[in-house]
Amino acid sequence: MAKASVTGIIVGERIITEDSDEAREFYNQSRYGAIVNNKVELSLLEALYLMEKERLEIKTENGKKVNSEQFIKKAKKTDPNFWIRYCVFKDIRNRGYIIKTALKFGADFRVYDRGIKPGEDHAKWVVFPVHEAYALTWHDFAAKNRVAHSTKKRLLLAVVDEEGDISYWESRWIRP
Repeated sequence: MAKASVTGIIVGERIITEDSDEAREFYNQSRYGAIVNNKVELSLLEALYLMEKERLEIKTENGKKVNSEQFIKKAKKTDPNFWIRYCVFKDIRNRGYIIKTALKFGADFRVYDRGIKPGEDHAKWVVFPVHEAYALTWHDFAAKNRVAHSTKKRLLLAVVDEEGDISYWESRWIRP
């Protein structure tokens, strides 16, 4: 693969790209991040994904290059669930869907159907990534289902096993 054409700087819990057309293409083509002052602000998940695809090089604020191991270690300090969330983020992106955060909906992610970009239509699912050893109570399940129903989306539980493989379980309310 070609060398990454875009550089990003770690600023807190975000990656801020350079001011370039190549960087803005992340957003324009695939809706990575958000454009702020002609630069693209990426989440840690988006940045790692683009880094793995060799489309983004990440540096510290003082210009030192960051490798993926260092990046993951830093991200886990910020978000102990980072690796589980990243496995789901990467899998859904690799399947051709656009996945964005859904914190304002009370979920980890929202996922748009293939071919739909945020702003063109609403997300189809809210996604809750969990490790296979996580014990989900009926109360937790009902709360997650209520979040999905109240936002007019389907609930997608993404269960990640020890190898990073994911099983998806969709749930939705129906009227008998």
